[in-house]
Amino acid sequence: MSGMMLMLLLCLSLGTISVVYCGDPTIFFTWNVTYGTLSPLGVPQQVILINGQFPGPNINSTTNNNVIVNVFNNLDEPFLITWVGVQQRKNPWQDGVLGTMCPIPPGTNYTYKFQVKDQIGSFMYYPATAMHRAAGAFGGLRINSRNLIPVPYAAPEDDYTVIIGDWYTKSHSQLRKFLDSGRSMARPDGVLINGKSAKGDGKDEPLFTMKAGKTYKYRICNVGLKNSLNFRIQGHQMKLVEMEGSHTVQNTYDSLDVHIGQCFSMLVTADKEPKDYYMVASTRFTKSVLTGKGIIRYENGKGPVSPEVPKAPVGWAWSLNQFRSFRWNLTASAARPNPQGSYHYGKINITRTIKLINSASKADGKLRYAINGISHVDPETPLKLADYYGIREKVFKFDTMKVDPQSPAEKITMEPNVLNITIKDFVEIIFENPEKSLQTWHLNGYAFFAVAVEPGKWTPEKRKNYNLLDAMSRHTIQVFPKSWAAILLTFDNAGMWNLRSEQPERRYLGQQLYVGVENIKRSLRNEYNMPDSALVCGLVKGMPKPPPYST
Repeated sequence: MSGMMLMLLLCLSLGTISVVYCGDPTIFFTWNVTYGTLSPLGVPQQVILINGQFPGPNINSTTNNNVIVNVFNNLDEPFLITWVGVQQRKNPWQDGVLGTMCPIPPGTNYTYKFQVKDQIGSFMYYPATAMHRAAGAFGGLRINSRNLIPVPYAAPEDDYTVIIGDWYTKSHSQLRKFLDSGRSMARPDGVLINGKSAKGDGKDEPLFTMKAGKTYKYRICNVGLKNSLNFRIQGHQMKLVEMEGSHTVQNTYDSLDVHIGQCFSMLVTADKEPKDYYMVASTRFTKSVLTGKGIIRYENGKGPVSPEVPKAPVGWAWSLNQFRSFRWNLTASAARPNPQGSYHYGKINITRTIKLINSASKADGKLRYAINGISHVDPETPLKLADYYGIREKVFKFDTMKVDPQSPAEKITMEPNVLNITIKDFVEIIFENPEKSLQTWHLNGYAFFAVAVEPGKWTPEKRKNYNLLDAMSRHTIQVFPKSWAAILLTFDNAGMWNLRSEQPERRYLGQQLYVGVENIKRSLRNEYNMPDSALVCGLVKGMPKPPPYST
């Protein structure tokens, strides 16, 4: 059967454009999610595998591909995967978080169907349920440019995905019990690179190989739990070319700070003596530094890796200056032929300003994290389903949180935290961090312009310091201790979208909210219908399905 005929049958069988876009290529995956036993840090422990792999399989897609992933949950708990950085245009139904989807029950399967519409770049996926991310089921997700779109660098010899992150030897269920009892997870036990850490005993197998004189693309993603990581390659410089879906001005770095949830792409040329070299990831802003290593081997190289590991920078001022060096490549084309810089975000009038202050406190004697005094709780009925089925008042209320606080709230309220934003509004969001630890934030469904990160407290006068020309368009932003960050974006993607801390402990204990961008006209121009295959749970289970959106 021809590929075109298969696509036609697929489109007819699905019976709705809410899931698959006919005419664009479709890639299929079947994932069996299981427990397994591995020793990433030398201690046997329970991990979560996808098709027996840790980390999970790499998703290799191209702009506008339809991606179909049939996930079989063979765990003993409900499970969801979220596709970090995939914007799910008009399609919140496949976002994989508890505010939009019912989790996949144990012993059953669910088929995700989404399109990587008008995107390129380096992304990742990971579990959104419980503390499953602390056990695995994460991996890389790349979106390649279409052949007709020029890329602002020569094609590399090969393209490698590098998943880095700190790691605990305690199981995900043990860590969850700590959090449920009101305790923090404390410090991790090590750092992994693609699920391993080289011992340096001469027996380590290489993670990657390079041919002398050739240039390679490395996509580095921090899928960790607690710490920012500094990444470097022994004896080699790295040319940054892409970050979370945007081409960058191509600066060269000896090392890069990769905060939790962030992905960078860099070019590395094999221009050194042919032998083994370490790639290194080490924790930043910690009293005791944890280091993970992996081997890069030159083909036909001679000689062992040098035991001298390159040192990481010290302090967060260095990291702040590195952030300021990141610039949007205004002349490069991303997913479409027009240059990235043709979108002049700095000339758009701000419709609304929202200020968010994170805090740590206690509720009922237990540790909780909050945004503007509200510690989010996921209701049994996903927020999006409650809204779609017209029973919102039974599940949550919009806008219970103040959006212009002057200081951290002294009292924490535990409830669903949902903002209501009018579609097409151009919004300024200020993240203010009064704590002593760095914060990293992520927004589902969107990319935003990271226009400023500065020490101190934000005031309206700080707008004069915004980068309104070539700030990076991305989906994460870090906020240094006692500092603030500002982002700008147009909320033009209808749905219910998760804004969260990228540290799983803080997310699990309430440092997240949802942004409801309502499809008030119930129009297919703004949002696709809920797919027939969508799981239902909570109060909507057994209810008649609402009438579909109109054109």
